[in-house]
Amino acid sequence: MSKPIIGFIGLGLMGRNMVENLQNKGFEPIVMDLNKEAVAAVVQRGAIEATSAAELAAACDIIMLCLTTSAVVEKVVYADDGILAGIKEGAVLIDFGTSIPASTRKIGADLAKKGAGMVDAPLGRTPAHAKDGLLNIMAAGDQATFDKVKPILDMQGENIFYLGALGAGHTTKLINNFMGMTTVTAMSQAFAVADQAGVDRQQLFDIMSTGPSNSPFMGFCKKYAVDGVSDLGFSIANANKDLGYFLEMVKDLGTRAQIAEGTSANLQAAVDAGMGNGNVPEIFDYFLTLEK
Repeated sequence: MSKPIIGFIGLGLMGRNMVENLQNKGFEPIVMDLNKEAVAAVVQRGAIEATSAAELAAACDIIMLCLTTSAVVEKVVYADDGILAGIKEGAVLIDFGTSIPASTRKIGADLAKKGAGMVDAPLGRTPAHAKDGLLNIMAAGDQATFDKVKPILDMQGENIFYLGALGAGHTTKLINNFMGMTTVTAMSQAFAVADQAGVDRQQLFDIMSTGPSNSPFMGFCKKYAVDGVSDLGFSIANANKDLGYFLEMVKDLGTRAQIAEGTSANLQAAVDAGMGNGNVPEIFDYFLTLEK
């Protein structure tokens, strides 16, 4: 697959920057998104707009998805004019979103019946990294399929991690986000409790940051709770969605994750309080509203 034809569905901030990176490297992707302004921006740089996912899939060697939820991915795949209806033998679907592993494996099995492959490849880092091809990519799928698309993944990521069987990428991403969002939630509450207890938040940070609790996540939490700057770039609503997926995955494994249940409950409460669009460290404000 020396220079494959690439299709890209999902032109949010991350997706449109990934497309720009591909365009900067000589590709002319076929694209789709409900946001026509986003489509127009990449078309102006040489992309081609498809009228349906089936049309896009039929024309492409690699179909890339950067969508918001597993439900949206399944809709794009299984609709009458969806990817499954148009995908050709030998093509590969890459899901860059954060999805439920069981859903990923189901889609992969259905694609295999048509002779097509799938790689789940959730992302780490930011849209700025996407534009420069410097993402972290957690990829999984059968080895031959992964090897087929790895040269293209190398154009989009600085660090490509191959994790094994299909679904392992999404599993790892959900575990990663469980750890990260639980850390941010706990640290944000720590700053809120300090405030309610009359402890200076800056002093609390000075103390915690000299020990093993220090981390980039603490820096994000301190920036908001102490400095009033919110720049993590990941919303409470997205974190809430991912924790829900993590709990669904854990349930599928026949076990339970009580710490994740606590994180999820707090994120959901913040969403219910109208804070879902804020970055995750802004959950500090929710904790400040709790009665002493």
